[in-house]
Amino acid sequence: MYGGARVKFTKPPLTLAQQLAKWQSRGLVVSDEAKALHYLRFVGYYRFSGYALPFQDLNHADKHFRPGTTFELVLGLYVFDRELRLLVLDAIERVEVAMRACVVNEMCVKYGAHWFMDAKYFKPPPPRAAPRTYFDHTDFLNKIDEELGIPPMARAPSAPHNEVFINHYYAKYGDPDLPPAWMTFEVLSMNRLSQVFANLREPGDRNGIAGHFGVDEQVLQKWLHCLSYVRNLCAHHRRLWNVKLVIKPLVAKKHAALIPEIDRDRFYAVAVILHYLMGIVAPQTRWHERLAGLMIKHSAGGLRAMGFPVDWRAREFWGLADGDYSI
Repeated sequence: MYGGARVKFTKPPLTLAQQLAKWQSRGLVVSDEAKALHYLRFVGYYRFSGYALPFQDLNHADKHFRPGTTFELVLGLYVFDRELRLLVLDAIERVEVAMRACVVNEMCVKYGAHWFMDAKYFKPPPPRAAPRTYFDHTDFLNKIDEELGIPPMARAPSAPHNEVFINHYYAKYGDPDLPPAWMTFEVLSMNRLSQVFANLREPGDRNGIAGHFGVDEQVLQKWLHCLSYVRNLCAHHRRLWNVKLVIKPLVAKKHAALIPEIDRDRFYAVAVILHYLMGIVAPQTRWHERLAGLMIKHSAGGLRAMGFPVDWRAREFWGLADGDYSI
């Protein structure tokens, strides 16, 4: 994994003034040094460096900035990425809530309020499977216990939970040990919800849920896995605008023409999925207009680095052709 000769790290830490001087020596134009030092203090040189790279000559040993590159250009790209993460989190929240409701509704009506406590509704582990390579139902229930604050071998939380509805259940009910799915699933993470859906035993149950979103269950599985990964990127303030997706979504046939194979590991693929899903779970949404406005406002972000076709706003799928979405 780490082939070749490795050497000792000897780079010394730099003061804020030295960090700024280093950039200036490489050609960055800084008209307001106090402002630049403020952002270096509260954002950090290393984080900013990722946004500076598109403006630098990476073939040069010192990574000189292209002529005319200003600190405001680098800052603008940083602000764009932050606003993009917030916009994406807004859409993923709506999708996550909708998915949770559909799983709970579909499964509870069929199998009862506490179906998730029974391993028979989940795929069995394959023979001789290595640990952590399959859905472990016992581990799933243990994680729920941890989330609810239930000690091992106990039947109720050891202290009040921060969710009132959880406390209400345990104040009134002693059996079953866990609240019904419509309560319990409210405290599951999106990643856990994605795992639950992917590991439902019956294809009919998975397709029944996926049908609410107009795709087959395999596509929805991949979408949820990808969106959970993107949500974590956003929540941990990772760069999103030029991300190369480690977990790529499966492109539905209806969207194949929209997303070329070469761009399916870029943000545009996520944007297509979110726009499609938002149109189902929030039909009056203006999320796509807000996305268009953000892209116009921060044109320095670079469409191609994000996988966007140059003419994306003119495509019928987006419903943006004649609007003014500048913000």
